[in-house]
Amino acid sequence: MIAREPTLARLAEAERVLLQPFGLTTTHLQRALGEIMSHGADDADLYFQTTRSEGWSLEEGIVKTGSFSIDQGVGVRAVSGEKTAFAYSDDLSWESLIDAARTVRAISGQGQSRRVRAR
Repeated sequence: MIAREPTLARLAEAERVLLQPFGLTTTHLQRALGEIMSHGADDADLYFQTTRSEGWSLEEGIVKTGSFSIDQGVGVRAVSGEKTAFAYSDDLSWESLIDAARTVRAISGQGQSRRVRAR
C-alpha cells in the first residue's frame, strides 16, 4: 500500500510552485482538460515545468561573470486513436493554457468521416 501523505505533500508543493504564482488552480486544470475531452479525445495530459539556474565565473577569487535564467511553461498533449497532438506555451497563464488546450483538441475531429444531410 502506498502512503498518501507524501503524495499529497508533493501535490501541495507542485500547486504552490507551479500554479499559485500564476493565478492558476486545480479548477483551471480540470477546465482545460475538459475542453480537450469534450471534443472526443481519448486522453489528455498537462505537463508543467519550471527551471531556475544561476552560474558564476571566478578568476582569482573575483567574480568575472554571472548568469541567471528561468525556463518555465506548460505542455498540452491530446491523443485520439493513433494520433497525438502537442502544444506548448512558456506563459503560465489561464489564457495561454486554455489556448493550448483548444489547439490540441482539434485532433479529435481530424480525419473522421461524418454524414451531412444535404437539402
